[in-house]
Amino acid sequence: MRLGVLDVGSNTVHLLVVDAHPGARPLPAYSHKAELRLAELLDEHGAIGPGGVDRLVATVADALRVAEDKGAEDVLSFATSAVREAANVESVLARVAQETGVRLTVLSGEDESRLTFLAVRRWFGWSAGRLLVLDIGGGSLEVGYGMDEYPDAAVSLPLGAGRLTSGRLPGDPPSAADVRSLRRDVRAEIARTVAEFARLGPPDLAVGTSKTFKQLARIAGAARSADGLYVQRTLRRGSLEEWVPRLAEMTGQQRAALPGVSEGRARQLLAGALVAEGAMDLFGVEELDICPWALREGVILRKLDLMVNDVARGVRSDVVHGAAGAAGNAAGGNGASGPEDGEPPAAVARWGR
Repeated sequence: MRLGVLDVGSNTVHLLVVDAHPGARPLPAYSHKAELRLAELLDEHGAIGPGGVDRLVATVADALRVAEDKGAEDVLSFATSAVREAANVESVLARVAQETGVRLTVLSGEDESRLTFLAVRRWFGWSAGRLLVLDIGGGSLEVGYGMDEYPDAAVSLPLGAGRLTSGRLPGDPPSAADVRSLRRDVRAEIARTVAEFARLGPPDLAVGTSKTFKQLARIAGAARSADGLYVQRTLRRGSLEEWVPRLAEMTGQQRAALPGVSEGRARQLLAGALVAEGAMDLFGVEELDICPWALREGVILRKLDLMVNDVARGVRSDVVHGAAGAAGNAAGGNGASGPEDGEPPAAVARWGR
């Protein structure tokens, strides 16, 4: 089937259309993005202003039209930290639903970490062993660790590249004092969580996902996106430590000229680099493997898993009822069942869990 995933993130509203079937990897068919940078549109009260809500509604409506044009049978729509933490989140969701018909599922930070971890596990497989997964978004940093498909430990920290840039790095380039202050606070925030993960033992593989890590790996020498999904890409902490002071001295326009850095995210790259450097240092990671799958793919995989479970429940129900009916007929009965017989499994109200 063809599925659409509508991701209302802190930086972009991204529609990914994929051909997806249970038991097979999702195949991207079309990608549609619009940069809203919602994390930078919050007013002094922490609410998304009227102009920002208008733009969000228009962008969601446009994405829905694109999904229909591309033949998507279903669209899974969700929002992350910028909407989740907005003071007017309920009115924003109501307005989007009223004007577009799209009911956004607001993922918690733990949801984001769990679903991203699922995508990374499926990409690298069981042979990767214990995974440590780092994901820097526009509004938050997610960290997950575990042996299985979902993490044993997961946290979400308010250390997104967009949030930190708008709130802590006003200059272009920022002042040395602002950079140092942000670096100190980022590391203090991450350090509070390290003990929770350290007790679980060292990971067998450390992984970075999403745009910030991909861009940092690219400027540090990793292969281009055009070289394909299956080329191994890594980010070494030593290389990142060399780049951080260079990024701090550049303007946004200068960063945008770096290989693999988009103009819309160029100003955020320094904040993302400070978070990445701090996380790698404090978690004792010398090198990250870059995973091309992240939250959107995790949402798709979760949806497919639920479809398989629904089918399996239906098969088990048919087998049980069929056996009961045969026994009833053999005993002279009619094999009739209760009123639930033949009904499909109940719809899963929350696909994110």
